[in-house]
Amino acid sequence: MLKILIIEDEEPATNRLMKMIKEVEPQTELLAAVESVSTAIKWFKENPMPDLLFSDIQLGDGTSFDIFREVTVTCPIIFTTAFDQYAIEAFKVNSIDYLLKPLKKEELSAALAKFKNNRQPGNVFDISKLLESYNSKPAAFKTRFIVRYGDHIKTIQTNEIAYFYTEDKVTFLTTFEGRRFAIDFNLDSLESQLEPKSFFRINRQFLISINSISEMFAYTKSRVLIKLKPAAKQETIVSTERSSDFKTWLDDGG
Repeated sequence: MLKILIIEDEEPATNRLMKMIKEVEPQTELLAAVESVSTAIKWFKENPMPDLLFSDIQLGDGTSFDIFREVTVTCPIIFTTAFDQYAIEAFKVNSIDYLLKPLKKEELSAALAKFKNNRQPGNVFDISKLLESYNSKPAAFKTRFIVRYGDHIKTIQTNEIAYFYTEDKVTFLTTFEGRRFAIDFNLDSLESQLEPKSFFRINRQFLISINSISEMFAYTKSRVLIKLKPAAKQETIVSTERSSDFKTWLDDGG
């Protein structure tokens, strides 16, 4: 039976991947789903190596490459990512498979078939070449996101996005046209992927574009009340601990 570990920090994305794996490959054992660099390192130190690893790249406390620098991972990896094109090219060069988010069942099926066809007893996977390629060039900030609605797939340019927010543990992006799409990222990972001069995390729930600010008002305890365009259903107030950095960001873009 194929033993699989999942590293993913978005619960909806984890649940979707687990469901799809069971549908595509019923004879699998899902060993665990870990959600951070620290918990993944702990898991690898305390458990035998799985047969296959599915891993997101951007996690709440770092990247999956931080895991691979701490522990020796010898099993093949299928990355589940919406990462930059340079990293994808590195995966291709080093014969590592990847699935772009949002995941599609037929692509997952093809990746698992490729893994099984290439699997040889006693083979040890060498991730050092990927780490070397990844470290040789810094990742660029994201310029677009892939989104799905119904059976349709489209790309949203980052400069079309007014803000990101969370609701019921799901992350959404909202465009300046007022369209809303669910995405497989959390706000922690988005902060590291977006140009900091253009986007700022005002509180635990909202990450906004500088161009989405319509009006600002002084609020209690040095906080700032923001009116967004398009308008948000929730009240958008800069948290106390972020207020000072927010004012600096407004002044010079961080």
